[in-house]
Amino acid sequence: MIKGKFIDNLPKVYGIYTGGFLVFIILMAIAEQTGLMSAKAIGIAFVAFTVGIYAVIGYLSRTLQLDAYYVAGRQVPTVFNGMATAADWMSGASFVAMAGGIYFKGYGYMALLVGWTGGYVLVASLLAPYLRKFGCYTVPDFIGTRYGGNTARLSAVLVLTVASFTYVTAQINATGTIASVALDIPFEVAVYVGLAGILICSMLGGMRAVTWTQVAQYIVLIIAYLLPVFWISNKMGAGIFPHLMLADEVARIAELESQFGLGTIKNTAADLATVPKGLAGITKAHSSVNGTNWGFISLAVCMMAGTASLPHVMMRYFTTPSVKTARRSVAWSLFFIFLLYSTAPMLATLSKLSLIDPTLSTGIIGKSIADVQALDWYQNWNQAKLMFVSDFNGNGTLELNEFFMGGKAVVLATPEIAGLPYVISGLVAAGGMAAAMSTADGLVLAIANALSHDLYYKIIDPKAETAKRLIVARVLLVIIGFAGATIAAMKIQGILGSVIWAFDFAMSGLFFPLVLGVWWKRANSQGAVAGMLLGLLSGTAYLIWVRNGGAGFWGVTQLTFGIVGSVVSLVSMVVVSLMTPAPDAKTMAMVDEVRIPSGKTVLGRQH
Repeated sequence: MIKGKFIDNLPKVYGIYTGGFLVFIILMAIAEQTGLMSAKAIGIAFVAFTVGIYAVIGYLSRTLQLDAYYVAGRQVPTVFNGMATAADWMSGASFVAMAGGIYFKGYGYMALLVGWTGGYVLVASLLAPYLRKFGCYTVPDFIGTRYGGNTARLSAVLVLTVASFTYVTAQINATGTIASVALDIPFEVAVYVGLAGILICSMLGGMRAVTWTQVAQYIVLIIAYLLPVFWISNKMGAGIFPHLMLADEVARIAELESQFGLGTIKNTAADLATVPKGLAGITKAHSSVNGTNWGFISLAVCMMAGTASLPHVMMRYFTTPSVKTARRSVAWSLFFIFLLYSTAPMLATLSKLSLIDPTLSTGIIGKSIADVQALDWYQNWNQAKLMFVSDFNGNGTLELNEFFMGGKAVVLATPEIAGLPYVISGLVAAGGMAAAMSTADGLVLAIANALSHDLYYKIIDPKAETAKRLIVARVLLVIIGFAGATIAAMKIQGILGSVIWAFDFAMSGLFFPLVLGVWWKRANSQGAVAGMLLGLLSGTAYLIWVRNGGAGFWGVTQLTFGIVGSVVSLVSMVVVSLMTPAPDAKTMAMVDEVRIPSGKTVLGRQH
């Protein structure tokens, strides 16, 4: 029996939850081996069971208190906030798309890992403890308090909405992809099924519900990511701890790529025209750094600054009991994120080896086209429009340039390709859903809370009662989620591309207003507004220009346009601040106080 407060029993509660989930996996494995359940039924069971658990947690965490709804009562312990932050952070892009990027584009995509990890160093050293010291509910709340005036607050809401909404469409895309495969329903329907799960987790309890579901989701996603990698590695002879063998496996891939003529065999435009939209072949060496050193560095820098600017990340540190625990929470976040990020390159490597190594039973290159098309896993993923083969040269044998796959399938399909029991595929689907849902929950909540607190309450109706504020927040949650699902259904951009854009948008408009708000007392409201709006506009304009055929400059691409936006933001913020009156003495004293990462918060408990 569990006695006492929920907070005091967190290790016991989540220990029981983890044990129960492992028992469920074992039961599904038994059901598969005995023929009691089909593969389709197992996939449905995994998704339904885990989403059902999240829904129960969301319902039990319902609240009518503002402090609980916006910041989980500011009582989340460091370790569990670290887990929740990791789940919030490791989105569908991290779980589903990142390994796919490395698979197709080479190790240049390691810039994402470097940037996303390094970003937490910036969060810990420059922002998290100090923003926690303010005692705000949202990032625009900090901007409005630090700089004063509704214009600064509204500008922050605008940038937050653009960045977070771009991000949330990618996460709903990921939930839709997984739900469509697991439940065998059209993608356009699946995105709304995923949305329903997201809203159930967050609508009634706000940040409190999101926090406890994110802890549960982290447990699912990390088990789902690590277990297949260790299993496949051991099965392929790379050892039970594959990370130590990564260099050897990459060297093996290099040999095979040379053997199969990577880079020498070119597909014609007519050949590629027959390939379904969204699928790609291996076009770069696995060990390729994918471009120039500047390309790698610029992408990493954008991801670092974007990490320190994204509102749903910063909000997680508003939930800790104190300023000191906020900093400790960042360290735990890094540890829990590292468990997955250090494994992603190995997953991409094992996935490629499974397909192209002729010494493995799973290898398909060099086999008959007809035999490959007859494989169960190929038929499943071809039906899902995530895999395609074609005999371009008419010799009846599958060549390296004749196999195409969607980036999402690298993680989702690899257990099947490697010949693991289908229960592992069901587990991976559940993990992908957990990753996408956890981030989507945080993002939708970040937008809805900013609009309800900073726009509705702070500007439109400052006298609104608590009940009315919570109703507005929940209605906005539904509207934003529905809009995100509708955009996701249009497939305007892939998962990983949308996520990278979101980081660039956040970097363009929020990075320097946040950092200088803590570390430069002379920064004023006029400068902050100029920095946010001109940074966002210039970054967006550059993206549109390059995406529509513009040559660009400085080697900045559509994936790194945040560099342009942030430079404009910094220059305009400094120049305008120096050309306009300095903040008053009270504001400067407040900034001095905030830089001391201890003591009482600037704002009260509720505001």
